[in-house]
Amino acid sequence: MTVLGLIIAFLFFAAGLAGTILPGIPGAPLIWLGMLLYGIFTGFSNLTVVFFIGQALAVGLVFFIDYAANAWGVRRYGGSRAAVLGGIAGVVLGIFTLGPLGIIFGPFLGAVAGEIIAQKPLSAALRSGVGTIIGMIGGMAFKLVVQAGMIIWFITAIR
Repeated sequence: MTVLGLIIAFLFFAAGLAGTILPGIPGAPLIWLGMLLYGIFTGFSNLTVVFFIGQALAVGLVFFIDYAANAWGVRRYGGSRAAVLGGIAGVVLGIFTLGPLGIIFGPFLGAVAGEIIAQKPLSAALRSGVGTIIGMIGGMAFKLVVQAGMIIWFITAIR
């Protein structure tokens, strides 16, 4: 059962890492769920309550990073709350209308649209759009680091 549990866990890890880039896929929760399923398959032989609490805190950190990085990028480049909300809407609409390119262009266009709706000048709106992209890319990098740390911790815990 250990091998099957490990295969399932790593499939969840792969899906979770993909979720770091693809909106709508809950990356860190999938990684945590993979660990939980491995624990169920192995009777939690090497995974303690402290391990799962620590991993849950890491999941919370990933959610915080996701929000904070985007907000930081927008604010750093002079954007308003309208740009932040537009960027969020842009991610959702972008992936459906532009496919994979929507991951990048959706937040940009959404932030720009949010600023224009808030009656900001086009130059300020474009700056906010750039800030959204920078925040999003920085957030993805930080999330990947945290998620890689989660997986490394798991591997060291099951040895």
